[in-house]
Amino acid sequence: MTGATKLTRRGLLRGFGAAPVIASCAGPSSGEAAAEAVSPADPLIDAVAIGPGLAPLDLRLNGAARTVEAAPQATLLALLRDQLAITGTKEVCDRGACGACNVLIDGEVRSACMTLAHDVAGREVTTVEGLATSGAPSPLQRAFVELDALQCGYCTSGMLISCSALLSRARGPLSRAQIQGAIAGNLCRCGCYEQVIAATLSAAGERSAL
Repeated sequence: MTGATKLTRRGLLRGFGAAPVIASCAGPSSGEAAAEAVSPADPLIDAVAIGPGLAPLDLRLNGAARTVEAAPQATLLALLRDQLAITGTKEVCDRGACGACNVLIDGEVRSACMTLAHDVAGREVTTVEGLATSGAPSPLQRAFVELDALQCGYCTSGMLISCSALLSRARGPLSRAQIQGAIAGNLCRCGCYEQVIAATLSAAGERSAL
């Protein structure tokens, strides 16, 4: 690899996947022989691409440039919550199935638990904290509070991200069906879907009146 080091999901998984396969083919040899079989010199393993140590990462987070260090296997969710103490993004299923950890990456909704931290190098990441302006809640956030679109709160940040993305890309009057489609991947065990729809319609109406 020439030029700047670039960590990729393919390089990471290739390295992790190849190591046990090659080791198993080594047969009942000593641990030292097995270690030789999976040495970084093997052409199947790119030692630079998969780490194993921390690597620098530049990104824009909620409108501010940030430089951090992250392990090659760290998810964006772990980076946000564990390293940067940005805890609005919730960890619930950790399988990309519930929507609680949704964030915006260059304006698109993505599951932070299914995104490697290094995949967002040079990109814009917005969490629920970044929806506010100068510390003031956005119209959508205010509508969620005013119309009781939350109970336990675990799904709320992901709901806000999904609905905020919809409001950003919508043209013309917003329909109920559009909102239902936007939150189709967001699970709410408290059953606040009707309030979420009402709050999003309210925020859309406030935006249209400006």
